[in-house]
Amino acid sequence: MEPTAGEIISQEERDILQELMNIAFGNATADLAEVIDIYVKLSVPNIQLVEINALSAYLKDAINSDSKSSIVEQRFWGSFKGSGLLVFPSGSGIDLLALLNEKETDNSDNIPMDLIEKGGLLEISNILIGACVGKFSELLGTFVTYSPPQVFHGNSSECESFIQNFDPSQTAIVMKTVFDFQDKNVGGFLLILTSYESLDWLRKALHDFLDSYE
Repeated sequence: MEPTAGEIISQEERDILQELMNIAFGNATADLAEVIDIYVKLSVPNIQLVEINALSAYLKDAINSDSKSSIVEQRFWGSFKGSGLLVFPSGSGIDLLALLNEKETDNSDNIPMDLIEKGGLLEISNILIGACVGKFSELLGTFVTYSPPQVFHGNSSECESFIQNFDPSQTAIVMKTVFDFQDKNVGGFLLILTSYESLDWLRKALHDFLDSYE
């Protein structure tokens, strides 16, 4: 029988995980700030354990089932395995691309608007998801490889496709942070989901990290 969510990680392990994700999320926004030269306000990461059969409802609630969103998913593989989800309100990709390169939008008369938005979302996600997951993996002495990111536009019904790779009898560790770009009225949130398959490695890596500082 699989352990319940409360038995999967201890409070100490959760605290270590939160601190490491705080560092990793901070590293990601620092990398982004270097590219767009703007301050990114970041919330303290929230760590939750969600049964897979409740994950769809969790994502729908997080994304807001009553609104349309732009979602970028990028899967990663290795000892640390899972998915990064970057969620913005629909239409934010154009604003994001303008932050990255204003000239890009000035010279886009012949480019379909959905492609312009997709370009902005992909550029931002490559920085945020890659830097966050990469830093977290580095802190715990491993590395990951990435699949190409995918962009989804629509409401939270898209969530169903994000959980197909999870065993329905297991539990996901969900790490979430909310961020916004100061004075630009653009914000969103980043979710890092990892499955039960990574649990044994993750618990050992967290304790090895803690032991290295004692």
